[in-house]
Amino acid sequence: MLEGKIALVTGASRGIGREIALTLAKNGAFVIVNYNGSAQRAEEVVKAIREAGGDGVAMQCNVSDFSESEKLVKNVIAQYGRVDILVNNAGITRDNLIMRMTEADYDAVMDTNLKGAFNMIRHLSRFFLKQRSGKIINISSVSGIMGNAGQANYSASKAGLIGLTKSLARELASRNVCVNAIAPGLIETEMTDALSDEAKENLKSLVPLGRMGRPQDVANMVLFLAGDNADYITGQVLHVDGGMVM
Repeated sequence: MLEGKIALVTGASRGIGREIALTLAKNGAFVIVNYNGSAQRAEEVVKAIREAGGDGVAMQCNVSDFSESEKLVKNVIAQYGRVDILVNNAGITRDNLIMRMTEADYDAVMDTNLKGAFNMIRHLSRFFLKQRSGKIINISSVSGIMGNAGQANYSASKAGLIGLTKSLARELASRNVCVNAIAPGLIETEMTDALSDEAKENLKSLVPLGRMGRPQDVANMVLFLAGDNADYITGQVLHVDGGMVM
């Protein structure tokens, strides 16, 4: 499905990003597994990719840093000649009520979740335009649509990603570059694993399907948007949330 394609997935060493990287690789893409903190985890993802018959490489970069992001893009282009699929998945949380939220916590979340996506698209855009093709997929959240108490910074960053997606879809469409966003709902990750059973049940009660989603559910949507079957889809926000925002 994605044979011969080069995919770059940010924040791909764990959780949803890991599943996205594995899924793209299993379907033929060569995947650059971007990470910031844990080289060991990223190499474990690459190992899993190769064991599944795919191929990829781990590359470190703090995407919130403009110059670091530029170096990553230049390195990828120098080694592989192109990028066909960019998945902006890197994200962090620093939850707190607004009256207790520090400037540092607000800035850190915005810098990684929103500016990180800007940085990657900014540096890759000229190559996408030159190729006259490309798929950019931004991982937003239902929090960016509904809002969430205690997550003013996170919700703002994810809402910003939606605005970024729609603006760039218009800007890049003439060169056949599609830009879409995915808004996951309640997904089983390390973050949800840490919740109490009572908290999990309370959250699941908000989901019409009555259960949490899996990282694979999000990865499946990325796979669809990255492939040829989504060539006429751009500027959209696709919800993978069990009906949560319905």
